[in-house]
Amino acid sequence: MPHLHHGAPGSLESLLLTVIIIFAATVYLRGWLHLRSTSFGIIDGWHGFSFVVGLSLIWVAIASPMAALDHELLTVHMLKHLLLMTLAPPLIWLAEPVGPLLRGLPQRFVQRVLAPAFQSLPVRRIARALGQPEFCWLAAAAALIGWHIPAVFTVAMHSTGWHIVEQSSFLASGLLFWWPVVQPWPSLLRPDLSIVLYLFFATLPCDILSGFLVFCDRVIYPAYLSSSHLFGFSALEDQQCAAALMWTCVTLVYLVAGAILAMRLLSPNDQDKIAVARDYSMGSRLLGKSVRSLSREVAAAAISWPGSR
Repeated sequence: MPHLHHGAPGSLESLLLTVIIIFAATVYLRGWLHLRSTSFGIIDGWHGFSFVVGLSLIWVAIASPMAALDHELLTVHMLKHLLLMTLAPPLIWLAEPVGPLLRGLPQRFVQRVLAPAFQSLPVRRIARALGQPEFCWLAAAAALIGWHIPAVFTVAMHSTGWHIVEQSSFLASGLLFWWPVVQPWPSLLRPDLSIVLYLFFATLPCDILSGFLVFCDRVIYPAYLSSSHLFGFSALEDQQCAAALMWTCVTLVYLVAGAILAMRLLSPNDQDKIAVARDYSMGSRLLGKSVRSLSREVAAAAISWPGSR
């Protein structure tokens, strides 16, 4: 069965995704600029940089010339997964995107469409369920393991529709996974040692999958047996390189995130931790006031969004 050239440069799929990413960046930066001038410095310059870099990594993964090489090398395919699940989501959440996006959208759309949606009881219940760390962890683990089952992997490689579903699920599960870790506004900042354990246990599915692919003496994904072997890699060497990349990258990112959280939690100066929490709460309130100037209902409903338990 021949490969499909997913995300080939100039394809309708790539162009559409590029337009969506540019639109999201424009809306965010419009709201970011407004909040920078009216919200007492709550939104810093690095927030905008973080959001743009996060969107850029998504573009690299799904619409850049590199994306078209995933049918040739498993290493490229794995790199795309890492960008969508491990690198882009925390950068997007670190940008505190909710406030700038609400401010950047047209006022009438926010008031007439988003405000009623946020106030809807079913939506708020679904949001609370999606924001639970247990669900976020399971969603990420299921996406990682499920799409690397050989039969499922092959279907996604040869079907444009399933390939889009696969990439969307990686990004969605990545955003869910990093929500309890970063805790962006409107979630409430709740430093908790359990999040360090959350990150530690999240490495286990990756360790199992990566270890299996690295030490297996046969090619697990037959689709790559007929590839053109770019850069002189055999299919087995490509598989081992892809697994090593995933193993190293995920472990390093989770280790850094866990170390930062642990240092904050174990800081000997409790007053510093109290001050950080107070500053965050104050920032949330100031940002909330700015957003409420657009729509008081949206900001009030947003307080019940995932993570604000």
